[in-house]
This record gives sequence, C-alpha cells and structure tokens, in this order.
Amino acid sequence: MDLIAGESSKKVLRKHGFRSLKLMSVDMEQELGNEPEPFGADYGRLDNGLVYYVRRNSKPRMRAALALAVKVGSVLEEEDQRGVAHIVEHLAFSATTRYTNHDIVKFLESVGAEFGPCQNAMTTADETIYELFVPVDKPELLSQAISILAEFSSEIRVSKEDLDKERGAVMEEYRGNRNATGRMQDSHWQLMMEGSKYAERLPIGLEKVIRSVPAATVKQFYQKWYHLCNMAVVAVGDFPDTKTVVDLIKTHFEDKRSSSEPPQIPVFPVPSHEETRFSCFVESEAAGSAVMISYKMPISDLKTVKDYRDMLAESMFLHALNQRLFKISRRKDPPFFACSVAADALVSPLKAYIMSSSCKEKGTLASLESMLLEVARVRLHGFSEREISVVRALMMSEIESAYLERDQVQSTSLRDEYIQHFLHKEPVIGIEYEAQLQKTLLPQISASDVARYSEKLRTSCGCVIKTMEPRSAATIDDLRNVVSKVNSLEEEKMIAPWDEEKIPEEVVSEKPTPGEVTHQLEYPEVGVTELTLSNGMQVCYKSTDFLDDQVLFTGFSYGGLSELPESDYISCSMGSTIAGEIGMFGYKPSMLMDMLAGKRVEVSARLGPYMRTFSCDCSPTDLETALQLVYQLFTTNVMPQEEEVGIVMQMAEEAVRARERDPYTVFANRVKELNYGNSYFFRPIRISELRKVDPLKACEYFNSCFRDPSTFTVVIVGNLDPTIALPLILQYLGGIPKPPQPVLHFNRDDLKGLPFTFPTKITREFVRSPMVEAQCSVQLCFPVQLTNGTMIEEIHCIGFLGKLLETKIIQFLRFTHGQIYSAEVSVFLGGNKPSRTADLRGDISVNFSCDPEISSKLVDLALEEIVRLQEEGPSQEDISAILEIEQRAHENGLQENYHWLDRILRGYQSRVYAGDLGASCKILEEGRLRMRESLAPQTAQAALQRILPHPCKKQYTAVILMPQRSRFGFLSSIFASRSETPYIRDTKILAGIASLAVLVFGIWRYSRK
Repeated sequence: MDLIAGESSKKVLRKHGFRSLKLMSVDMEQELGNEPEPFGADYGRLDNGLVYYVRRNSKPRMRAALALAVKVGSVLEEEDQRGVAHIVEHLAFSATTRYTNHDIVKFLESVGAEFGPCQNAMTTADETIYELFVPVDKPELLSQAISILAEFSSEIRVSKEDLDKERGAVMEEYRGNRNATGRMQDSHWQLMMEGSKYAERLPIGLEKVIRSVPAATVKQFYQKWYHLCNMAVVAVGDFPDTKTVVDLIKTHFEDKRSSSEPPQIPVFPVPSHEETRFSCFVESEAAGSAVMISYKMPISDLKTVKDYRDMLAESMFLHALNQRLFKISRRKDPPFFACSVAADALVSPLKAYIMSSSCKEKGTLASLESMLLEVARVRLHGFSEREISVVRALMMSEIESAYLERDQVQSTSLRDEYIQHFLHKEPVIGIEYEAQLQKTLLPQISASDVARYSEKLRTSCGCVIKTMEPRSAATIDDLRNVVSKVNSLEEEKMIAPWDEEKIPEEVVSEKPTPGEVTHQLEYPEVGVTELTLSNGMQVCYKSTDFLDDQVLFTGFSYGGLSELPESDYISCSMGSTIAGEIGMFGYKPSMLMDMLAGKRVEVSARLGPYMRTFSCDCSPTDLETALQLVYQLFTTNVMPQEEEVGIVMQMAEEAVRARERDPYTVFANRVKELNYGNSYFFRPIRISELRKVDPLKACEYFNSCFRDPSTFTVVIVGNLDPTIALPLILQYLGGIPKPPQPVLHFNRDDLKGLPFTFPTKITREFVRSPMVEAQCSVQLCFPVQLTNGTMIEEIHCIGFLGKLLETKIIQFLRFTHGQIYSAEVSVFLGGNKPSRTADLRGDISVNFSCDPEISSKLVDLALEEIVRLQEEGPSQEDISAILEIEQRAHENGLQENYHWLDRILRGYQSRVYAGDLGASCKILEEGRLRMRESLAPQTAQAALQRILPHPCKKQYTAVILMPQRSRFGFLSSIFASRSETPYIRDTKILAGIASLAVLVFGIWRYSRK
C-alpha cells in the first residue's frame, strides 16, 4: 500500500505522534481516496494521451526522481521478436533523434547521475520503465532530463549500426542470466505460466533473436506499441513549484505524436488448473536443495475500505505463518534451514502466494511435508490470540514508523508509488488517512479472520510444487505421495495444534546500576558530544533530523581474528555464527523474535580481522530495548548447546558443498589464492576443517570479544533527545560491568597484520569449471601501495581513480566495442592493520563478464585502455564527470544518518586520530577537498602512474573463468584438423587416444559404482 505524506494539515499533525491519532468511523463499502486522481500529485492527461504526475518533495534536497512508465512488455512480442522489448530499452540510451552516440549516458554522468545495469531502466512481461535521478539546482538540468524521457517516448533511433553496437551488451546480459539461479527461475516461471503466452515470453528473450533480429523488426515493434496513450511521466523532487514542472512536461511532450493509431493492448489470460503441477528440477550448479510451492489466483481489487481490511488480514496471515516457519527452522534436526511465504504479483491478471525453503541435500521431501503440514495446521486449528497480538504489534510498529517519517520519504519511493498507480491502479491515499485506517482496522481483525487465508493455500487451487536439487533424489511420484499424505492427515484431523513456548516479559530481568560520565567533550564542527563513562566505554552521539524514526549506532574495539594463531582461526571465526544461533543476547532467536514484537530494533555483532563490532538500527522509542540488547551481549555467557551447534554446522557444511558446485565461487577462491598468496585468512573453509571446529573454543572466544566495555567506542547518530537518551546510555552502556583485568585490550599500532602477498610477476590464468551453460568472468588485478607521507590524499585519490577506470572501461568495452554489459572496478585495502604509521597495501581490480571466446582479447583491450590513460591521461570531460558524481553522492550523503555514522567512525579510526575527533574529521575533509581541487587530467595521469604499476602491463594478475573443455569436443577438434604437419597431427592423435582410454575407464568406473 502506498505510504505518501499529505500536504494538508501537515504542520498540525506533525506535533502529534501516531499514538494520539484518533480512531475512525469506517464504512466498509466506502471507496479509498478520490480515484482516479492519486493523493498528493498534480495529475493530468495531455491531448496526445500522455498521463503525468508531478509532486514536490524535499528528500533529498535539490534532486528529482523522474520516470517514463510504458505499458509495453515482452508479452506483446511475436515469435520472431522474443527479446525485442528489452532491446528497445537498451537502444533508448544509445541513440535517439536528438541524442546520439550515447550522449544520454554522457549527460547523466556529467550531472553526477550514474549509469549502470538496472539503475536506469527495466523491462518486464507487462511493462517497461525508464528512470532518471538528477540534480535540479540548475533549471536547465530538469528540462534536459524531461526532454530525454520525451525522446524515449517516440524518438528512439533503430538503425542497423545502433543495433549491432548493442547486441554484445544485450547478449552478455542474456548470458549472465543463464546461471543456476536464472535457469531455475525460468523453469519455475514456465511451469506456473503453462498454457499462456507469458510462459514463452521471458523478457530477456532468445539468443537467436538477440544475435540476428533485423533492425526493421525492432523498429516495427517500437512503432506499433510505443504510444503516448500507454505512457505516464512521473516527476517527484525538490521543485520550487509543480506548475513549472507541468509546463516543462507539456513543452517536451505535447508535440509528440505516435506514428500510427494505437492498437488495443490485449489481455493474456493464464489458465487456472485444479490439479497440482509437479516438477523435479536437477541443477548441478545449484547453491543447495530447495522447495517452492506456488498458489496462483487472480489479483484482488483494492478499491474500498473492505478491500483494504482484507489486504491487512492477508498481511497478518503471511506474518504469522512466517513466524511459525522461522521457529520450525530453529528446532532440533529441522526439516529446512530457512522457509518463508510471501504474496507476489506475477503478471497483470495474476498473483501468487509463494512458499520457498532451503534444506539439506536429499531433504526436499521432508521440507515439503513440513511446509504443507503447517498450512494444514492453520486450517484445522488457526492461530492463537497471542500469535495474532504479536503480528498486530509488528504491523502497528511499521505503520507508526511510516507515519512519523511522512515528511521524510525519499523522492524515489514516491515516484515508484505513482508508477504503480498508473500501471496497476494501486490507490494512493496519503499516509495520514492510511495510518488512521490501519490503527482502526487492525484491532478489529480476529485470529479466525487471519486463519481464513489458509484456505487459499490448498494444493487443489492452482498449485505448482517444484523441488530443486544438485543431484536427483526426489521424484514426481514422491511429491504426489507427500501431498496425499498431508491431505489424509488433515482430513482425519491427525495434525496436532501448534505448541507455543513461554516468552519472558523483559529483555533485562534486573536493571543494572547506572554508570557515570567521567569526561565530556563537545565538537561543534561535527555536531557531536563525546562522553567517557565510568566503566571506560567511550560514547559519541550526534542528534539529527533526517529521519524521525531512526537511530543508528556502532560500537568497535581494536583486536580481532588476526591476533589468533592459525590453528584457532577456523573455530574462533565461527564464534558469531554459533553464538547467534544459541542466543548471543541471552535468548534463542525464535524467542527473541516474539519478545521484540512491535518494536523496531535490530542489533548484530561481528568478529573481523582487526576489530570486534556491534551495530544497531532502531526507532527512537525503542532505544532502551536496543541498549538493553547491547547490555545482554556483554553480560551473557554463551555456552555451546548440542542442538543449536548441530544446526549451525549442518548449514555450514551444506553451504560449503554448494560453494564447491558453483563455478563463480571456485573462480573467486582461485583469485583470492593467487592474489593473497594462499593466506589462511582468505582461504575458503573446507568440510574437513569444519568438522574440526571446537564449539566451546568458538563460544569462549566470542564471550571474551564482548566482555570489556573499556575497550569500546560507541557512535550513535539519529533522532536523539539527549535528555531521554543519556539516562538510558548511562544505565545500559555505563552499567556494563568492567572486568577486574583487561580483556582483549590492544594498541591499534601493535596489531598483527594479515599474511598476504601479491604476485611480483605477470600471471594470466584460466579457471576451467564444469558448467551447464557457458559462462565467463574476468578479474584483472593490480597491486597498490600507498605511502604514509601523503596517505589522506592518496586514499581519496584511489577512490577517484577507481571510478575513473570503471567509467572509461565501460565506455571502451561496451560503448566502443559493444562486448560487455557492465564492468566494476573495486579497491581493496581491507587487509591492512589499522596502524597510524605503516604504508597501505592492497589492490585495484577490474571485473566484467563476457563471451568466453573473446575473453583474452578483452583483457588485452582493457590493459591497453589503462596504459593509454597512464600515457595520455584522461580528458577534462572525464575528470569533470567523476568530480560531479562524487560531489552529488557527497551532497546526498550529508542528508543521511548512515553517512554521518560512517564519517564519525572514520574520524575515530583514521590514522590521523590522536584523541581529538574534531581535528581528525577536519583533516579528512580537507584531504578530500584538496584532492578535488588538484584533480585534473595531468594529476590524474600522474596518480595512475604512481599508484598502479607503470606501465600497468608489467605487474598484474588476470584470471578468467571458462567452461571446462569437453573431452569429446577436444577429440573431435583433433580429428577434424586438416592443416597440421603429419608429425604434429599424429602426436595429437596419440595423445587423444590416450585421453579416450582414460575417459572410457572413467565411465566404466562410474558405472561399476
């Protein structure tokens, strides 16, 4: 449902919290809102049929979220057009009547709006959506952005040259979708949509169409279906007024005309079926075994208050069932590791309840039986009042959070809601009305109302059951037998009621004695207050008004896994996982879930190489609960329990087996092994090592990591009232007892560094892995060493260079050569200990996927482009674009709590920190500004020569994931050879015969097993 803030009475309602909202008198037949007009937007239709939505919204400041929504998707394609709707989306950013040679991409980058995969457009079976997020501090930028959307509506250029340039990128996107996950998703989609056109119209299309479809066919599709009467433009942003924006839309769109009369968009029904459909999908690269049950049904109307009440009841049902499924997953020898249910709109006329679980290998039948049993249990016995009260509190908490932040909703979220209003007629009614509606209706929905939705999850109602396994274990007859067994148990009422566990009332049973503030400092330049508590813990807080319902905090202490001997590393690295399953806060996760019902609080703990950390995201009203959990973290003595440890280790073993089947994980492991000298810290855990894990040692280490508060610094950012927060901080953080002797007390400059070394020579290597379909991934990596003298500027500089390299490689390999979909450049400096004096070592890596046949050629091209940048330098246009992207991201960050949390943490953890946070933050920001001021083509060129090996071709690693060669394919290539000398050919034949003998023996041995 759309959570949009209202403009009227905003200032009045702002003064009152959600809990003071009055209940409503509701008429169940009353229509929601003033449809068809959505709440909060200037809404209209131009003479040419285009619909527009315009709304003012100041989050984030001086930015606008724009979109063109088109009711055209892949289901409209003919057989020879399969994939064309998606190709049109690609061509839009390539060339239009007004913009050529990827000028649109250049414009986006020039204004700091990044271009990348899935960032700017998407194509589904029913629609295509183009999105832009642009600054509006200059009026001409908004006008140009709207003009681009107008070009998409009717002026996309479709020529043979344009299409041939883009085929490679589309083909690479297609290839990237043909991994294990993509194959499983496609298979399930086709099974669910069987008998309808949707089953054969996946948006990515067919390879043969992508490779050979004529430009005339693409143009025909575009001109036939892209009509303004099937489109809407949406603009939400920090505008001075909406009228100016509406006028801009009229200026750019009013004269647009479609080339022909718009055809009626047909409706493609999906046939219903009473019989259950079954499928056993075997996928050798699967990440594990899984079960998916889908219950299909028509999408319900959402027009009246009664429809809205039904939607709330459905949501309560899904929440309540998910809580049960989670608790089952935490039992001894559970039937699944994880299981959940959700409602999902599939295509225009259809939605589904989808239950999915992951389980151990050969565990799909037990998992399926448990999933079906739980739904049947609800049908027979319903939910308890306590279960419903927990869910009701949870949903009340969610709507309260939305209400409190009604003036702080991101423009992208509001834009997306108007898109759904246009495409799917979802009503937009305003958060004030919706909050009152939920507050009134939720208490009226009974346990029996909620349980009634279990009737929709019957295997006789459009049900599709699918198992996915790496090796075949279950058969369709097995699945039918499980369904029959559960149906019989339900008919005979042989399913027992749900057994509830007793839940404690309070997180902290006995409140600790509050600590005291022994020292206080103010840093007005950063807007923070720093406290030293009587137990030695340092607490720094910053009050903000970015989001009214958010408080974030992170605590850190130096000293982590790098201090351990290699023999203890594996066991202790499992500490947080095992402790999390047992209950690091003093309660089992399933019990804690119920205890925290109705509260918005999430706390987690992590053990890293050089630090131990805990983090939280909570509502200001739940800050006490969050701090109580931290108190529990420090005072709970986690002890290994056989049941919980067994679950963790079983899940870990399944994860390792899945990793060994996945070609990409095999590839990533080899990259780490090569680049970091096979260091034990970067090496993947093997099953043999898992079986040697000592749970007692893991728990003892975890307990010691969060024992001594005097070693921790805690940074808190968000909507804090110090008069309320400070007593809570003193009680629960200051009340953590300090041990008599220091525990894991380390000097940051004396920490042990991780052992890793980068190869000193050029290394090019193929990793060949068995694959169902050919995939190829490339990682090109260069060593980096930053010297201490100019470290602050160099760290900022390497960030700029990473973005520059990424932009130029995408331009070169995608836009010039048309051979990749995207590329990513990443910087890794995380292996260094947090010393204030040592140099930093790390690497810069270039990653992309491509056609296996041209992978080596593209590595050479990428190297040549980097060498060119080192020898000639980037252009001023390149530098301006990178600076603009960084500046816009920085401006957005200044309005976010997460940015300030990270900024203050970096101030404390910086090598220039010497006890004065304000000075540290100032030096870091001055370093950033100096880097920005000095960055020019010449300085960037010098930095590329200084930071990377120069020339870059003299030291690098290039690892390429390739499909494993078929032995039969190898032999056929030998015998097909006609050009070699007899001697060479005979030698190859002998080698081939020897290989054939080995292969035959391998087959015989397998059959003998």
